[in-house]
Amino acid sequence: MLQIQDALVSLDLAERFFCCDLDKCLGECCIEGDAGAPITRDEYDKLKEILPLVYDELTPAAQREIDENGVGYIDEEGDLVTSIVDGKNCVFTCYAPGGMCHCAIEKAYREGRISDFRKPASCYLYPVRLTKYPSFTAVNYHRWKICKAAELLGKKEGIRLYKFLKDPLTSYFGKEWYDELSTACEAYLEQYGDDAQ
Repeated sequence: MLQIQDALVSLDLAERFFCCDLDKCLGECCIEGDAGAPITRDEYDKLKEILPLVYDELTPAAQREIDENGVGYIDEEGDLVTSIVDGKNCVFTCYAPGGMCHCAIEKAYREGRISDFRKPASCYLYPVRLTKYPSFTAVNYHRWKICKAAELLGKKEGIRLYKFLKDPLTSYFGKEWYDELSTACEAYLEQYGDDAQ
């Protein structure tokens, strides 16, 4: 683990290669799993606020789910998460030709229709997951089979996980924190090199 300020960061961020390969996975992380994306109470409130800006782009099933149950719910583990359709699809998932899924929120953000919210932090930071404890935050790589193509592309392109997530990590923790992480990862890799995996 690397300690960066009040966060304990898994060495996976330095060791693992990663670069999303949407042509291969088609955005499967938005539609697979047994619960929605983890969200904070503030994010839940923000999702309700921006819903009118993306509602028409959502699938009819997602619209029905939101109309009946709202934009989020408490899952079996007691966490607040985005609502899902058919036991897996996030309600904010929309589809492009060819079956590639996109986040309706991020699409609206990129188009300038939403200026102050890109998407929930857990989505922006993915495949990293944060766990908050009283005295520190754990920063871990959530590794699963649907991201195999991203690992292969990252290795081919030589992109380490911490570099792939530079923008979301900086957005969440701040530039100073990310710079410390980058320095620590580089020092670790310089010391352990190819053995770091």
